Amino acid sequence: MRTFEFEEVRDRSLSKPKVTEEFPFDANTCVWKVANKIFALADIDAFDGVTLKCDPEYAVELREQHTGIIGGYHANKKHWNTVRSEADVPRSLVLALIDHSYERVVAGFSQKQRKALGLQGH
Repeated sequence: MRTFEFEEVRDRSLSKPKVTEEFPFDANTCVWKVANKIFALADIDAFDGVTLKCDPEYAVELREQHTGIIGGYHANKKHWNTVRSEADVPRSLVLALIDHSYERVVAGFSQKQRKALGLQGH
């Protein structure tokens, strides 16, 4: 049984300022970006989870606490986690991790970039 669905990931991701949805790799891999920087991706056909950017120390902590969180699938495991949809991860945590991923990417922009994008408060 899934603890979260693709539409929830999509809705939460698209609710963030300046986010676009793209398919840069293939017709099945949905990617959410802020200012051309990926913060989330998922397979729309075989949806079994979402891959999200994460603070490296927090990423390890999450993996230790939840069997449904693993190192990012096809991603740098230091900075990315994959959260499996059929696992022990509460829906509320998944939504919070989407927020965390978005904020991590925005935090990597310079102050000038954030201002130009209208993301000063992020």
